[in-house]
Amino acid sequence: MLSIWWAWLVAGFALLALTALMPEPILLGFAVGAALIGVILLLSGPFGGALAASLPLTLLTFAVLSFVAWFILRRWMGIRRGQVKIWKRDINED
Repeated sequence: MLSIWWAWLVAGFALLALTALMPEPILLGFAVGAALIGVILLLSGPFGGALAASLPLTLLTFAVLSFVAWFILRRWMGIRRGQVKIWKRDINED
């Protein structure tokens, strides 16, 4: 199988560019996950090891890394003020 580390890095940068165009950083976890897969494939050498040899393993690793990156970024950036509305009283009670 060809070493496609560059495609993963390009996909990561493309998702990062799309994230900049969106009002919410929804794709940021996917961008970090794709970039991490690209770096892992780049550092694993020209043959890529087991990760490059198996597409399902690569996609599973991408999904796990994207979720972990999204979770860490969500904890780090937090919820914006005013994003969640907590109602103190019911309007139908009056």
